[in-house]
Amino acid sequence: MTGMEAILSGGLQGYLVVAFLLFTIGLATVLLRRTLLMQFMGVELMLNAANVALLAFARFRGGDPQGTVFYLFIIAVAACEAAVGLALVIGLFRHRSTTDSDRAASLKQ
Repeated sequence: MTGMEAILSGGLQGYLVVAFLLFTIGLATVLLRRTLLMQFMGVELMLNAANVALLAFARFRGGDPQGTVFYLFIIAVAACEAAVGLALVIGLFRHRSTTDSDRAASLKQ
């Protein structure tokens, strides 16, 4: 049994550990990177971590269909967020020729 199989065979705790690790990596990416595209990817990782936790709780409640429906709504919101976020990053790059988040504050002018 590999390390990941050992974590996931532990039940709900294994899935929550994976969700916590994904969320932590996403949060570190948002806080430490200056590029808007990397920050955007960090936000997506945090959203996916919430999805993993939500599905784990739904599964361990006996396959609760409400959790699955809520998961599908989160996926739809993530798709909309991806479209809007990528459009903002592209717009900033076209306007400023950079995706540095420090330069984004200068758009107020």
